[in-house]
Order: sequence, then structure tokens, then C-alpha cells
Amino acid sequence: MARTLILDLDTGIDDSLAIAYAIGSPEANFVAITGTYGNVDVDQGVRNSLAVTELLGRDDIDVVAGVPHALERDGFDVLEISQFIHGRNGIGDVEIPDATRGACAGDGVDYLIAAVERFGHDLVYVPTGPLTTLAEALRRKPEIAGSIGRVVLMGGALTVPGNVNAWTEANIGQDPDAANEVFRSGIPLTMIGLDVTLQTLLTYEHTRVWRDLDTAAGRFLADMTDYYIRAYETTSPHLGGCGLHDPLAVAVALDPSLVTTLPLHMSVDVTGPTRGRTIGNPEKIGAPHPTCEVAVGVDVERFLDMFMTRISAVAAGEKTA
Repeated sequence: MARTLILDLDTGIDDSLAIAYAIGSPEANFVAITGTYGNVDVDQGVRNSLAVTELLGRDDIDVVAGVPHALERDGFDVLEISQFIHGRNGIGDVEIPDATRGACAGDGVDYLIAAVERFGHDLVYVPTGPLTTLAEALRRKPEIAGSIGRVVLMGGALTVPGNVNAWTEANIGQDPDAANEVFRSGIPLTMIGLDVTLQTLLTYEHTRVWRDLDTAAGRFLADMTDYYIRAYETTSPHLGGCGLHDPLAVAVALDPSLVTTLPLHMSVDVTGPTRGRTIGNPEKIGAPHPTCEVAVGVDVERFLDMFMTRISAVAAGEKTA
């Protein structure tokens, strides 16, 4: 049975790979992208989502802009480290044509609420940036927490250090208040954090497979991802490749058996020196019926095999359904 997917993306490099993974997954009914901020601002992210989906042959996927900045802020500026890792245009400074279509009119928050009302428990929402759009949707209509199928988010760090500081992962750090509201809302969610994503690494050997296809999509994916690998060689040379953060979240949304999880009531520190830390909710220690599953293990070999099979098919222009 197909899973209906909506991705919430700050469309940078691994977000683009997440798009390709969802497109390449025959069990995914991939209907929409809501745009958020982080790797790039919302406008650039929406542009990238439109361009990437069109390049990969799926201009039927709705793209709609979400909330442009954190709940408690008045604006957003892209960080220099984000530009270093993802390029100034978010996709490794690789140039691809603008899409021939535009974004959907309206607001990503209202789009998400309407999608939950339409698809109900068949819908899996996959946010791979800050959780602002989802938090705002829960503020406007709290009852969607009990109507959606599941949220599978990329963000957080439970058993490993953060990548912003010793305790904060970047997506959570963009809007800790939104993340705390989402974690405490009771919505069913799976946290795909640095605990598992940094175990799933891509190398130049993998990207060469796409380049050798000699297609526009293959060259784009290879050039973009090589930029990402080079950034990792500077920021995390010990890893030996780039982390597949956002694609892993999409993969788990489609196949939860890829990860092992701990059932927990989660929260985010929003005050004090550890602001941005993802941690068990201190008010619910030992409480029954936790609503969050935190990934702590991943079947790396099986995921990488699925990833390369699906992305390579998309890069070659093959039909997946």
C-alpha cells in the first residue's frame, strides 16, 4: 500500500537527495513539498524544490511556501556555515533551469492542515528542517495531532553530540521553541537524528555511478553531492563521506524497519545554557504511552543499497511505478 508523503524542506543538497529518493520509491504517493528556511531562505528553497522536481520528471508535485522564520523571531538570515556546506544557492552552486511552473498559492501551514483533513492516517509528514511550519499548524488546529498518520523528522541528537554545539543539532537549533511544542503535542513522531544519519555516508565512488549515466539528472546529482562531500572533508574529515540526513528520514517514513528506536516522551530545552538540546521530557519520566520513537540504530548496508538503487533509477530517467 502506498504511503502518502508530504516533505517539509529547506531545500539544500540532502533535501534534494530526499526528493529524489521519494520520487524513486514506488511505494510513495509523493504529493507535495512545503517550504521552510534553514539551509536557504524560503524563497530560494521553494525555487530549488520546483527546479529539482521538474528536472527529475515530477512537475506534478505541489510546492508551497511555509513559515519563513522561527516562531519567536521576526526574520531569518542564512548562516555562513550553511552556505559553505550547501552553496550559496543551496544545491552546491550547481546551476539548473528554473521550473516552468510556479509554487502553489496560499500558505504551507494551511496546506498541511488541509492535507491532514484529506488523507488522515494515510499521511506521513517528513520535516527535514526546523519544525516551525508543523508547530504553527498545531497552533492553528491542535486536533491534527490525532489525525495524521505519522511525522518522521530529521533533527535532534540523543546519544551523540550536536553539530551546532555539544548538544544542539542544526534543524532543532533553528527553532527550539517550535520543536519543543511539536515533541510535547502528542503527535506520533519518529526522530531521525544525528545518532543514525551520520552512520549513513556517501562517497565519490557512489556519485561516480550517477555521473557515468551521462544524463542531465545524473550530472546534477553527482555535481551537487560532490560539493557536499568536499564540505564534509573540511568540517568532518574523520567521517570519510557525507551524511545522508534527509534521505534517511524519507526512507524510514516508507520503511520503519530500517531503524531501531527507543520509545520516549521527548522535549527540547528552550531556556538556559542547553537551549536546543533534544532530551526526554522530565515531566513524563516513566509515564505510559510515549508518542515519540527515537532512532538509535540503522541498517546501514540495506539503506545504502536502497538509496543507490532508487536514486540511480531516477538519475537514469527510469519509471519507478
